[in-house]
Amino acid sequence: MLQDLEQNFSLLEKKILTISKNYQNLDEKYVELKQEHEELKEKYEEERKKNQVLAEEQKNIKLYSAISGNPDHNRLMKNHINRLIKEVDYCIAELQNSGL
Repeated sequence: MLQDLEQNFSLLEKKILTISKNYQNLDEKYVELKQEHEELKEKYEEERKKNQVLAEEQKNIKLYSAISGNPDHNRLMKNHINRLIKEVDYCIAELQNSGL
C-alpha cells in the first residue's frame, strides 16, 4: 500500500514536472508571439501611413495633370473647382449670418 502511494506520488511528480515544462515553453512562445505581434502592428502602421501619403500624392498628381490641361482629368478639375466654390459660398454665408 505504501509502495503504491509512493508510485502514485512519483507519477504525479513526473506529470507536474512535465506540465511545468510545457507551461514554461508556452509562456516563452507567448512572449515571442506577443513581441512579433507588436512588430507587425508597427510595420502595419508604417505601411498604412506610406499608403496614405502615396494616395495623397496620386490625388495631387491627377489634380496637377488636370490643371495643366490633360483632357483625361478635366472632370476631376471641374469637381475640385466646384468643391472649392461651394466651400467659399459656405464661408460667405457664415460671415453674412454672423453679421460681419
